[in-house]
Amino acid sequence: MSEVEGARLFRESWIAGVRRHFPGEPKAGYVTPWEGTPEWEREAAGAVCAQVRQFVEVSAGKAGRLSREQKGRFVATCWTAQMYKHFEEPKPGYVADWSELPEWQRETDADIFEAIERDFPLS
Repeated sequence: MSEVEGARLFRESWIAGVRRHFPGEPKAGYVTPWEGTPEWEREAAGAVCAQVRQFVEVSAGKAGRLSREQKGRFVATCWTAQMYKHFEEPKPGYVADWSELPEWQRETDADIFEAIERDFPLS
C-alpha cells in the first residue's frame, strides 16, 4: 500500500462516513473529493492510515477485536496529533477530545479504521 493509496482510502472512507452519519446536509468541505483536498489534509490522511495499518500489523490482526469506540478513538487521536503537526494553533474542533466530538464524527472515525482493516488485510 502506498501512502497515496492509504490517504485516498482515508478520504473516501471519511466522505462515505459523513454521508452515512451526518445529520442533514454536510458542509461542502466535509465531502470535498480527493482532487480538491488540501495538501496538508492529504498528508494527514496518509499518516493516520499508516498508523492504523501499523497498529493492526503489530497486534497481529487482533486490533479487529477492539470495539467500534476504541477503533474510532484511535483514529481520532492520530488525527489530533496530525492537526498539531500541521497547525501551530489548530481550531478547537480539529483537536477536540473524543467525548466532545459529535456522534456522526465518532461513527465516521470508526468506519475509517474498519475500512483500513478491510481494504489492506495482513499479508
